[in-house]
Amino acid sequence: MTDPVTGPATDAPASLDVSGLAFAYPDGHQALFGVDFSVARGERVALLGPNGAGKTTLVLHLNGILTGGTGTVAVAGLPVDKRNMAEIRRRVGIVFQDPDDQLFMPTVREDVAFGPAAAGVRGAELEACVDRALTLVGMAEFKDRPPHHLSFGQRRRVAVATVLAMEPEILVLDEPSSNLDPASRRELADILRSLDVTVLMVTHDLPYALELCPRALILSDGVIAADGPTADLLSDDDLMRAHRLELPFGFDPRSVATGG
Repeated sequence: MTDPVTGPATDAPASLDVSGLAFAYPDGHQALFGVDFSVARGERVALLGPNGAGKTTLVLHLNGILTGGTGTVAVAGLPVDKRNMAEIRRRVGIVFQDPDDQLFMPTVREDVAFGPAAAGVRGAELEACVDRALTLVGMAEFKDRPPHHLSFGQRRRVAVATVLAMEPEILVLDEPSSNLDPASRRELADILRSLDVTVLMVTHDLPYALELCPRALILSDGVIAADGPTADLLSDDDLMRAHRLELPFGFDPRSVATGG
């Protein structure tokens, strides 16, 4: 929310506030060792790190799929706990790497309507909700199509729409650019830039992170190893090497205009 005179509001709680989050699996494997970070409303932040760093474990704490560790997670000031679980799962929308994990109804419309309908939205309000979400991702004309007749990139956009239909506080994207051709990759980037929602993007695609996310976090060995402007982190050769992050051959993050 922005005041035309004073600029962005500063009294709203952070979209996401993680403090001292530590977690061990039942087999004793410690995945997180005290993770601390905050994401302001409307920020787009990339979550980077090598395989095994704890990224998936962290994401599954954001909407309460995993619980039982120590520390706290809050979404828009609301603690992620059993009392708030239904509201937390509405506010934190996770878009999985494979859209087929989210699309299981006979038509696009039914897939996008599924969440709001389960929350009690009906009739004209439900139709408006579906139309709004599909319009945001440029898929309104495909409302009556079976999802399996769509291209992979189109299915990923519909998967994003199924989450946007719930009007989330935070959109969490797991490897959003994977398996996309260059045109689909650009189309999705344009959509993500246009959304009025907080974005946390988990990705190994470092150029995509640089293009879309002004800020990045590096999660390594279960802790936040770095937090800062994406271009600065990707330009730090020692930091990148220490955390097993590699840019594509010949890609220079210092030469790319970013942030928008």
